[in-house]
Amino acid sequence: MTAMPGYAGRRARLAAAMQPGAVAIVPTAPEALRNGDSEYPYRHDSYFYYLTGFDEPEAVLVLAQGKAILFCRPRDPEREIWDGLRHGPDGAREAFGFDEAYAVGELDARMPGLLADASALYYASGKHAQVDAQLARWLDAVRQRARSGVTAPETVHNVRVLLDEMRLIKDDAEQALMRRAALVSSRAHERAMRATRTGMREYEIEAELLYEFRRNGAQSPAYTPIVASGPNACILHYNQNRRQVADGDLVLIDAGCELDGYASDITRTYPASGRFSAPQQALYELVLAAQAAAMAEARPGLPYSGMHDAALRVLAQGMVDLKLVPHASADDAIAERAHQQFYMHGTGHWLGMDVHDCGSYRDLQAEGRPSRALAPGMVLTVEPGIYVRPAQGVPEQYWNIGIRIEDDVLVTAGACDVLSDAPKLVADIEHLMQR
Repeated sequence: MTAMPGYAGRRARLAAAMQPGAVAIVPTAPEALRNGDSEYPYRHDSYFYYLTGFDEPEAVLVLAQGKAILFCRPRDPEREIWDGLRHGPDGAREAFGFDEAYAVGELDARMPGLLADASALYYASGKHAQVDAQLARWLDAVRQRARSGVTAPETVHNVRVLLDEMRLIKDDAEQALMRRAALVSSRAHERAMRATRTGMREYEIEAELLYEFRRNGAQSPAYTPIVASGPNACILHYNQNRRQVADGDLVLIDAGCELDGYASDITRTYPASGRFSAPQQALYELVLAAQAAAMAEARPGLPYSGMHDAALRVLAQGMVDLKLVPHASADDAIAERAHQQFYMHGTGHWLGMDVHDCGSYRDLQAEGRPSRALAPGMVLTVEPGIYVRPAQGVPEQYWNIGIRIEDDVLVTAGACDVLSDAPKLVADIEHLMQR
Protein backbone atom coordinates (compact mmCIF):
# COMPACT_ATOMS: atom_id res chain seq x y z
CA MET A 1 0.00 0.00 0.00
CA THR A 2 1.43 3.40 -0.94
CA ALA A 3 0.69 6.63 0.84
CA MET A 4 -2.41 8.61 0.00
CA PRO A 5 -1.58 12.27 -0.81
CA GLY A 6 -1.64 14.42 2.30
CA TYR A 7 0.36 12.38 4.80
CA ALA A 8 3.41 14.64 4.49
CA GLY A 9 1.14 17.63 4.96
CA ARG A 10 -0.24 16.14 8.16
CA ARG A 11 3.25 15.60 9.49
CA ALA A 12 4.09 19.21 8.67
CA ARG A 13 0.94 20.44 10.45
CA LEU A 14 1.79 18.45 13.55
CA ALA A 15 5.35 19.78 13.56
CA ALA A 16 4.06 23.35 13.20
CA ALA A 17 1.70 22.87 16.17
CA MET A 18 4.51 21.63 18.40
CA GLN A 19 6.85 23.77 20.45
CA PRO A 20 9.85 24.86 18.31
CA GLY A 21 12.74 22.47 18.71
CA ALA A 22 10.55 19.66 20.08
CA VAL A 23 10.59 15.98 19.16
CA ALA A 24 7.52 13.79 18.50
CA ILE A 25 7.52 9.99 18.75
CA VAL A 26 4.54 8.05 17.34
CA PRO A 27 4.80 4.23 17.30
CA THR A 28 2.46 1.90 15.48
CA ALA A 29 0.59 -0.92 17.22
CA PRO A 30 2.39 -4.14 18.17
CA GLU A 31 1.39 -7.50 16.80
CA ALA A 32 -0.73 -9.56 19.20
CA LEU A 33 -0.93 -13.30 19.78
CA ARG A 34 -4.39 -14.84 19.52
CA ASN A 35 -3.45 -18.19 20.98
CA GLY A 36 -0.47 -20.52 20.74
CA ASP A 37 1.68 -19.13 17.95
CA SER A 38 -1.27 -17.73 15.96
CA GLU A 39 -1.55 -13.96 15.75
CA TYR A 40 -4.59 -11.75 15.37
CA PRO A 41 -4.83 -10.16 11.92
CA TYR A 42 -2.56 -7.14 12.17
CA ARG A 43 -4.12 -3.70 12.43
CA HIS A 44 -1.95 -0.57 12.55
CA ASP A 45 -2.23 2.19 15.16
CA SER A 46 -4.63 4.85 13.87
CA TYR A 47 -2.51 7.83 14.95
CA PHE A 48 0.60 6.39 13.32
CA TYR A 49 -1.26 5.52 10.12
CA TYR A 50 -2.86 8.98 9.99
CA LEU A 51 0.62 10.49 9.73
CA THR A 52 2.29 7.89 7.54
CA GLY A 53 -0.04 5.64 5.53
CA PHE A 54 2.41 2.86 6.48
CA ASP A 55 0.72 -0.34 7.61
CA GLU A 56 3.58 -2.66 8.58
CA PRO A 57 4.18 -3.59 12.24
CA GLU A 58 7.36 -2.75 14.18
CA ALA A 59 7.53 0.85 13.03
CA VAL A 60 8.03 4.22 14.73
CA LEU A 61 7.66 7.74 13.32
CA VAL A 62 9.92 10.45 14.74
CA LEU A 63 9.60 14.16 13.97
CA ALA A 64 12.86 15.82 14.95
CA GLN A 65 15.25 18.49 13.73
CA GLY A 66 12.86 19.48 10.95
CA LYS A 67 12.71 15.96 9.52
CA ALA A 68 10.20 13.09 9.36
CA ILE A 69 12.10 9.90 10.19
CA LEU A 70 10.72 6.37 9.93
CA PHE A 71 12.14 3.37 11.75
CA CYS A 72 10.81 0.11 10.27
CA ARG A 73 11.65 -3.53 9.67
CA PRO A 74 14.55 -4.16 7.26
CA ARG A 75 14.11 -6.27 4.16
CA ASP A 76 14.40 -9.98 4.97
CA PRO A 77 14.08 -12.31 1.94
CA GLU A 78 13.61 -15.41 4.11
CA ARG A 79 10.83 -13.92 6.28
CA GLU A 80 9.21 -12.39 3.21
CA ILE A 81 8.72 -15.89 1.81
CA TRP A 82 6.54 -16.62 4.84
CA ASP A 83 4.95 -13.27 5.69
CA GLY A 84 5.00 -11.18 2.53
CA LEU A 85 6.83 -8.12 1.24
CA ARG A 86 8.49 -5.63 3.54
CA HIS A 87 9.26 -2.17 2.23
CA GLY A 88 12.44 -1.82 4.24
CA PRO A 89 13.88 1.61 5.05
CA ASP A 90 14.88 2.55 1.49
CA GLY A 91 11.57 1.43 -0.01
CA ALA A 92 9.54 3.12 2.72
CA ARG A 93 11.42 6.40 2.32
CA GLU A 94 10.75 6.45 -1.42
CA ALA A 95 7.15 5.23 -1.34
CA PHE A 96 5.92 7.22 1.67
CA GLY A 97 7.92 10.42 1.40
CA PHE A 98 9.98 10.35 4.60
CA ASP A 99 13.10 12.48 4.90
CA GLU A 100 15.04 9.60 6.42
CA ALA A 101 14.35 5.94 7.21
CA TYR A 102 16.31 3.40 9.22
CA ALA A 103 15.95 -0.16 10.46
CA VAL A 104 13.92 -0.33 13.65
CA GLY A 105 16.86 -2.02 15.33
CA GLU A 106 18.72 1.31 15.15
CA LEU A 107 16.27 3.11 17.45
CA ASP A 108 18.37 2.69 20.58
CA ALA A 109 21.48 3.99 18.84
CA ARG A 110 19.89 7.01 17.14
CA MET A 111 17.20 8.26 19.53
CA PRO A 112 19.44 9.72 22.26
CA GLY A 113 21.02 11.95 19.61
CA LEU A 114 17.62 13.05 18.30
CA LEU A 115 16.40 13.83 21.83
CA ALA A 116 19.52 15.74 22.86
CA ASP A 117 18.75 19.44 23.48
CA ALA A 118 15.14 19.01 22.37
CA SER A 119 12.90 21.71 23.85
CA ALA A 120 10.06 19.26 24.61
CA LEU A 121 8.84 15.75 23.87
CA TYR A 122 5.47 14.88 22.33
CA TYR A 123 4.59 11.28 23.10
CA ALA A 124 1.57 9.30 24.37
CA SER A 125 2.90 7.71 27.55
CA GLY A 126 1.29 4.50 28.77
CA LYS A 127 0.05 3.37 25.35
CA HIS A 128 3.05 1.37 24.14
CA ALA A 129 4.81 -0.51 26.93
CA GLN A 130 7.87 -1.50 24.92
CA VAL A 131 8.48 2.03 23.61
CA ASP A 132 7.84 3.46 27.10
CA ALA A 133 10.71 1.33 28.41
CA GLN A 134 12.96 2.28 25.49
CA LEU A 135 12.16 5.98 25.95
CA ALA A 136 13.24 5.83 29.59
CA ARG A 137 16.60 4.46 28.48
CA TRP A 138 17.01 7.08 25.74
CA LEU A 139 16.30 9.95 28.12
CA ASP A 140 18.65 8.50 30.70
CA ALA A 141 21.39 8.31 28.06
CA VAL A 142 20.87 12.00 27.23
CA ARG A 143 20.92 13.02 30.90
CA GLN A 144 24.24 11.26 31.37
CA ARG A 145 25.73 13.84 29.00
CA ALA A 146 24.72 16.76 31.21
CA ARG A 147 28.34 17.59 32.12
CA SER A 148 29.03 18.32 28.47
CA GLY A 149 26.12 20.76 28.34
CA VAL A 150 23.60 18.43 26.65
CA THR A 151 20.06 18.60 28.03
CA ALA A 152 17.11 16.24 27.84
CA PRO A 153 13.59 17.53 27.21
CA GLU A 154 12.02 18.41 30.54
CA THR A 155 8.44 18.75 29.33
CA VAL A 156 6.38 15.88 27.92
CA HIS A 157 3.15 16.61 26.06
CA ASN A 158 0.58 14.04 24.97
CA VAL A 159 0.97 14.08 21.20
CA ARG A 160 -2.54 12.68 20.83
CA VAL A 161 -4.06 15.93 22.08
CA LEU A 162 -2.80 17.71 18.96
CA LEU A 163 -3.61 14.77 16.69
CA ASP A 164 -7.15 14.42 18.08
CA GLU A 165 -7.99 17.92 16.87
CA MET A 166 -6.41 17.26 13.50
CA ARG A 167 -8.23 13.96 13.01
CA LEU A 168 -11.58 15.43 14.00
CA ILE A 169 -11.83 17.38 10.74
CA LYS A 170 -11.73 15.03 7.76
CA ASP A 171 -10.07 16.22 4.56
CA ASP A 172 -11.43 15.51 1.07
CA ALA A 173 -9.57 12.22 0.70
CA GLU A 174 -10.83 10.99 4.07
CA GLN A 175 -14.38 12.02 3.26
CA ALA A 176 -14.23 10.09 -0.01
CA LEU A 177 -12.99 6.95 1.76
CA MET A 178 -15.67 7.23 4.43
CA ARG A 179 -18.35 7.67 1.79
CA ARG A 180 -17.15 4.49 0.08
CA ALA A 181 -17.09 2.61 3.38
CA ALA A 182 -20.63 3.76 4.19
CA LEU A 183 -21.93 2.69 0.79
CA VAL A 184 -20.29 -0.74 1.04
CA SER A 185 -21.88 -1.18 4.46
CA SER A 186 -25.24 0.04 3.18
CA ARG A 187 -25.22 -2.61 0.46
CA ALA A 188 -24.34 -5.22 3.09
CA HIS A 189 -27.37 -4.21 5.18
CA GLU A 190 -29.56 -4.50 2.10
CA ARG A 191 -28.19 -7.95 1.38
CA ALA A 192 -28.90 -9.04 4.95
CA MET A 193 -32.48 -7.78 4.72
CA ARG A 194 -33.08 -9.66 1.47
CA ALA A 195 -31.56 -12.86 2.86
CA THR A 196 -33.43 -12.91 6.19
CA ARG A 197 -36.03 -15.63 6.70
CA THR A 198 -37.81 -16.88 9.79
CA GLY A 199 -35.91 -19.86 11.16
CA MET A 200 -32.43 -18.64 10.18
CA ARG A 201 -29.71 -18.30 12.76
CA GLU A 202 -28.38 -14.84 13.47
CA TYR A 203 -24.90 -15.93 12.37
CA GLU A 204 -26.27 -16.85 8.95
CA ILE A 205 -27.37 -13.24 8.53
CA GLU A 206 -23.99 -12.08 9.80
CA ALA A 207 -22.33 -14.16 7.07
CA GLU A 208 -24.24 -12.19 4.43
CA LEU A 209 -22.83 -8.96 5.85
CA LEU A 210 -19.26 -10.23 5.94
CA TYR A 211 -19.49 -11.55 2.38
CA GLU A 212 -20.63 -8.18 1.07
CA PHE A 213 -17.90 -6.35 2.98
CA ARG A 214 -15.12 -8.46 1.50
CA ARG A 215 -16.47 -8.72 -2.03
CA ASN A 216 -16.40 -4.91 -2.19
CA GLY A 217 -12.83 -4.57 -0.98
CA ALA A 218 -13.26 -3.82 2.72
CA GLN A 219 -10.47 -5.34 4.77
CA SER A 220 -12.57 -6.27 7.78
CA PRO A 221 -15.57 -5.33 9.91
CA ALA A 222 -14.94 -2.10 11.78
CA TYR A 223 -16.18 -3.88 14.94
CA THR A 224 -17.86 -7.16 15.83
CA PRO A 225 -21.25 -7.11 14.06
CA ILE A 226 -24.42 -7.12 16.14
CA VAL A 227 -27.17 -9.28 14.65
CA ALA A 228 -29.87 -9.28 17.30
CA SER A 229 -33.31 -10.81 16.80
CA GLY A 230 -36.34 -10.53 19.06
CA PRO A 231 -35.41 -9.88 22.71
CA ASN A 232 -31.70 -9.80 21.87
CA ALA A 233 -32.26 -6.41 20.24
CA CYS A 234 -32.77 -4.99 23.74
CA ILE A 235 -29.14 -5.85 24.60
CA LEU A 236 -27.13 -2.88 23.38
CA HIS A 237 -23.83 -4.67 22.70
CA TYR A 238 -25.15 -8.15 21.97
CA ASN A 239 -22.82 -9.97 19.57
CA GLN A 240 -23.18 -13.71 20.23
CA ASN A 241 -25.30 -13.95 17.07
CA ARG A 242 -26.56 -17.51 17.74
CA ARG A 243 -30.32 -17.27 18.24
CA GLN A 244 -32.80 -18.65 15.74
CA VAL A 245 -34.97 -15.92 14.25
CA ALA A 246 -38.62 -16.47 15.19
CA ASP A 247 -41.79 -15.48 13.42
CA GLY A 248 -42.76 -11.93 14.35
CA ASP A 249 -39.24 -10.91 15.38
CA LEU A 250 -37.58 -7.68 14.54
CA VAL A 251 -33.91 -8.02 13.58
CA LEU A 252 -31.51 -5.28 14.64
CA ILE A 253 -28.19 -5.20 12.77
CA ASP A 254 -25.43 -2.85 13.88
CA ALA A 255 -22.54 -3.42 11.48
CA GLY A 256 -20.03 -1.51 9.42
CA CYS A 257 -16.89 -2.27 7.47
CA GLU A 258 -13.39 -0.86 7.66
CA LEU A 259 -12.09 0.25 4.27
CA ASP A 260 -8.47 1.39 3.86
CA GLY A 261 -8.27 2.35 7.52
CA TYR A 262 -11.64 4.13 7.85
CA ALA A 263 -14.76 2.84 9.58
CA SER A 264 -18.44 2.93 8.84
CA ASP A 265 -21.11 2.32 11.48
CA ILE A 266 -24.71 1.66 10.43
CA THR A 267 -27.71 0.19 12.23
CA ARG A 268 -30.95 -0.96 10.70
CA THR A 269 -33.95 -2.69 12.27
CA TYR A 270 -36.45 -4.61 10.19
CA PRO A 271 -39.12 -7.33 10.51
CA ALA A 272 -37.99 -10.88 9.76
CA SER A 273 -41.38 -11.58 8.18
CA GLY A 274 -41.12 -8.58 5.87
CA ARG A 275 -43.98 -6.70 7.54
CA PHE A 276 -43.97 -4.57 10.69
CA SER A 277 -46.72 -5.25 13.20
CA ALA A 278 -48.66 -2.20 14.39
CA PRO A 279 -46.77 -1.91 17.73
CA GLN A 280 -43.44 -2.43 15.98
CA GLN A 281 -44.23 0.23 13.40
CA ALA A 282 -45.34 2.70 16.05
CA LEU A 283 -42.02 2.44 17.87
CA TYR A 284 -40.05 2.36 14.64
CA GLU A 285 -41.64 5.54 13.31
CA LEU A 286 -40.90 7.19 16.66
CA VAL A 287 -37.19 6.36 16.43
CA LEU A 288 -37.10 7.47 12.79
CA ALA A 289 -38.66 10.82 13.74
CA ALA A 290 -36.11 11.21 16.54
CA GLN A 291 -33.28 10.61 14.08
CA ALA A 292 -34.67 13.20 11.67
CA ALA A 293 -34.89 15.74 14.50
CA ALA A 294 -31.30 15.03 15.48
CA MET A 295 -30.02 15.33 11.91
CA ALA A 296 -31.64 18.74 11.59
CA GLU A 297 -29.27 19.88 14.36
CA ALA A 298 -26.15 18.53 12.61
CA ARG A 299 -25.14 21.90 11.18
CA PRO A 300 -22.03 24.04 11.66
CA GLY A 301 -22.07 26.35 14.64
CA LEU A 302 -24.66 24.32 16.55
CA PRO A 303 -23.58 22.39 19.65
CA TYR A 304 -22.85 18.69 19.37
CA SER A 305 -25.25 18.07 22.27
CA GLY A 306 -28.13 19.62 20.32
CA MET A 307 -28.59 16.42 18.33
CA HIS A 308 -29.11 14.34 21.45
CA ASP A 309 -31.42 16.94 22.99
CA ALA A 310 -33.58 17.01 19.85
CA ALA A 311 -33.80 13.22 19.59
CA LEU A 312 -34.54 12.84 23.29
CA ARG A 313 -37.41 15.31 23.18
CA VAL A 314 -39.08 13.40 20.33
CA LEU A 315 -38.54 10.04 22.01
CA ALA A 316 -39.81 11.24 25.38
CA GLN A 317 -42.97 12.67 23.83
CA GLY A 318 -43.55 9.37 22.06
CA MET A 319 -43.09 7.46 25.29
CA VAL A 320 -45.76 9.65 26.88
CA ASP A 321 -48.12 9.22 23.93
CA LEU A 322 -47.68 5.43 23.84
CA LYS A 323 -48.09 5.11 27.64
CA LEU A 324 -44.62 3.73 28.12
CA VAL A 325 -44.04 6.28 30.89
CA PRO A 326 -46.71 7.54 33.32
CA HIS A 327 -46.02 11.25 32.77
CA ALA A 328 -48.13 14.05 31.42
CA SER A 329 -45.42 15.62 29.29
CA ALA A 330 -42.03 15.01 27.70
CA ASP A 331 -40.53 17.66 29.98
CA ASP A 332 -41.68 15.77 33.06
CA ALA A 333 -40.40 12.45 31.71
CA ILE A 334 -36.99 13.94 30.90
CA ALA A 335 -36.76 15.80 34.21
CA GLU A 336 -37.35 12.57 36.13
CA ARG A 337 -35.14 10.55 33.74
CA ALA A 338 -38.01 8.18 33.07
CA HIS A 339 -36.85 7.87 29.45
CA GLN A 340 -33.70 6.06 30.56
CA GLN A 341 -35.65 2.85 31.06
CA PHE A 342 -36.10 2.73 27.30
CA TYR A 343 -33.33 4.97 25.92
CA MET A 344 -30.11 4.87 27.89
CA HIS A 345 -27.36 5.85 25.44
CA GLY A 346 -26.25 8.94 23.56
CA THR A 347 -27.44 9.80 20.08
CA GLY A 348 -24.09 9.42 18.33
CA HIS A 349 -20.31 9.64 18.36
CA TRP A 350 -17.42 10.78 16.21
CA LEU A 351 -16.51 8.44 13.37
CA GLY A 352 -13.29 8.08 11.42
CA MET A 353 -10.28 5.79 11.54
CA ASP A 354 -11.74 4.38 14.77
CA VAL A 355 -15.41 3.53 15.02
CA HIS A 356 -15.58 5.62 18.20
CA ASP A 357 -13.21 8.19 16.84
CA CYS A 358 -10.99 10.61 18.71
CA GLY A 359 -11.74 14.23 19.58
CA SER A 360 -13.33 15.97 22.53
CA TYR A 361 -17.09 16.42 22.64
CA ARG A 362 -16.63 19.59 24.69
CA ASP A 363 -14.97 22.92 24.08
CA LEU A 364 -12.10 22.52 26.52
CA GLN A 365 -10.96 26.11 26.02
CA ALA A 366 -14.26 27.75 26.98
CA GLU A 367 -15.41 28.45 30.52
CA GLY A 368 -17.57 25.65 31.82
CA ARG A 369 -16.47 23.34 28.97
CA PRO A 370 -19.75 23.49 27.02
CA SER A 371 -20.60 21.12 24.19
CA ARG A 372 -18.36 21.97 21.26
CA ALA A 373 -19.74 23.54 18.12
CA LEU A 374 -20.00 21.39 15.01
CA ALA A 375 -17.84 22.34 12.04
CA PRO A 376 -17.66 21.29 8.37
CA GLY A 377 -15.57 18.16 7.93
CA MET A 378 -16.66 16.45 11.14
CA VAL A 379 -18.13 12.97 10.65
CA LEU A 380 -20.40 11.42 13.24
CA THR A 381 -23.13 8.88 13.72
CA VAL A 382 -26.76 9.69 14.52
CA GLU A 383 -28.29 6.68 16.28
CA PRO A 384 -31.36 7.09 18.48
CA GLY A 385 -33.10 3.96 19.68
CA ILE A 386 -35.73 2.50 21.96
CA TYR A 387 -35.52 -0.77 23.90
CA VAL A 388 -38.58 -2.15 25.67
CA ARG A 389 -37.95 -5.01 28.07
CA PRO A 390 -40.82 -6.73 29.86
CA ALA A 391 -41.68 -4.76 32.98
CA GLN A 392 -44.63 -4.04 35.20
CA GLY A 393 -46.65 -1.09 33.92
CA VAL A 394 -45.24 -1.32 30.39
CA PRO A 395 -47.86 -2.20 27.74
CA GLU A 396 -47.27 -5.83 26.83
CA GLN A 397 -47.67 -5.22 23.10
CA TYR A 398 -44.28 -3.46 23.12
CA TRP A 399 -42.35 -6.04 25.11
CA ASN A 400 -39.07 -7.32 23.65
CA ILE A 401 -38.99 -4.73 20.89
CA GLY A 402 -35.58 -3.16 20.40
CA ILE A 403 -35.06 -0.61 17.63
CA ARG A 404 -32.05 1.49 16.63
CA ILE A 405 -31.53 3.44 13.42
CA GLU A 406 -28.01 4.70 12.77
CA ASP A 407 -26.44 6.60 9.90
CA ASP A 408 -23.06 8.13 9.16
CA VAL A 409 -23.25 11.89 8.72
CA LEU A 410 -20.81 14.48 7.37
CA VAL A 411 -21.18 18.02 8.64
CA THR A 412 -21.08 20.46 5.71
CA ALA A 413 -21.49 24.19 5.32
CA GLY A 414 -25.26 23.66 5.12
CA ALA A 415 -27.48 20.67 5.84
CA CYS A 416 -25.63 17.52 6.83
CA ASP A 417 -24.63 14.97 4.19
CA VAL A 418 -25.85 11.47 5.07
CA LEU A 419 -23.18 9.08 3.78
CA SER A 420 -25.11 5.83 4.38
CA ASP A 421 -28.20 5.02 2.34
CA ALA A 422 -29.50 1.58 3.37
CA PRO A 423 -33.32 1.57 3.31
CA LYS A 424 -34.92 2.85 6.50
CA LEU A 425 -38.43 4.06 5.64
CA VAL A 426 -41.08 1.48 6.55
CA ALA A 427 -42.40 1.30 2.99
CA ASP A 428 -38.91 0.91 1.51
CA ILE A 429 -37.93 -1.86 3.94
CA GLU A 430 -41.14 -3.79 3.41
CA HIS A 431 -40.87 -3.39 -0.38
CA LEU A 432 -37.27 -4.64 -0.39
CA MET A 433 -38.04 -7.64 1.75
CA GLN A 434 -41.22 -8.62 -0.07
CA ARG A 435 -39.38 -8.41 -3.35
